[in-house]
Amino acid sequence: MNLSRRRLLSSLTSLSVAPLAFPARAAVRHELVLDWATYNPLSLVLKDKGWVEEDLGRDGVRVRWVQSSGSNKALEFLNAGSLHFGSTAGAAALLGRINGNPIKIVYVFSKPEWTALVTRPDTGIARVEDLRGRRVAATKGTDPFIFLLRALDRHGLAAKDVQLVLLQHDQGRAALERGDVDAWAGLDPMMAQAELESGARLFYRDPDANSWGVLNAPEVLVAERPDLVARIVALYERARRYAREHPAELRALLARAARISEAVAARQLERTSLSDPRVGEAQFASIAAAGKALRAAGIVRAEIDVEAETRALLEPRFTNALPLG
Repeated sequence: MNLSRRRLLSSLTSLSVAPLAFPARAAVRHELVLDWATYNPLSLVLKDKGWVEEDLGRDGVRVRWVQSSGSNKALEFLNAGSLHFGSTAGAAALLGRINGNPIKIVYVFSKPEWTALVTRPDTGIARVEDLRGRRVAATKGTDPFIFLLRALDRHGLAAKDVQLVLLQHDQGRAALERGDVDAWAGLDPMMAQAELESGARLFYRDPDANSWGVLNAPEVLVAERPDLVARIVALYERARRYAREHPAELRALLARAARISEAVAARQLERTSLSDPRVGEAQFASIAAAGKALRAAGIVRAEIDVEAETRALLEPRFTNALPLG
């Protein structure tokens, strides 16, 4: 058993959520760790309302929130055993699993168009083919990075045909605005902010190539504590219903958390559907298509069975009975 798995199992045994009893070691800290992210609006609702603390507090469990600045960071935390529930794009979750991160998708928090290819008005870039030889910022292992690779492949280019500049999302936006790069594989809300406040142009969009916003849990947690996973999914579903019923409050929450204007928050939310929380065939099709594109690009090894890995990633039992809308 590797170190991260031992850490995670140790932390799981400390969770005193009924019906399991406390472990014998009295010094164990009883703590559940979730992430919040500006690309996961439902996490902002849950963090603001304190519903997780209220629910698990009845069993003596402390709740701690950590920020994920991108899918890559959430996957790092999950793989290190320092996070029990993490927010990523579906395609990024698949890439993480293929690379040895044993996670399961247990909930869908959004169907977003949260990434596009972005440039400044002065670059002369109007189509994907114009990126040949140009400097392009992206955050490796995230949906924008995968979106960029798929866009290049679809238009007859490969990663070697551009100058990839690997930066975190906020740094990519800043680099674009300073003129350090010519294009950026953007992520909302930074992308919406660049669009509205800096005149950036979204020159290539494909909503269907954005993989779903998903909540992941370590495989060991799903196997050992399905009761706990079901409780978190139920709380997420409560947040989803609340968010749909209170759009103005959601917009204000996002603006405050991301330190953006409400106009920018509104632009992000215009591109974000919260209507379908279920893990199922729609996610399979989208994520598997991204995985095959990554395999064709050489990012995923040729021998990997992408469809089998995608099936193994999805855990639909917690959302099968959830309603649409």
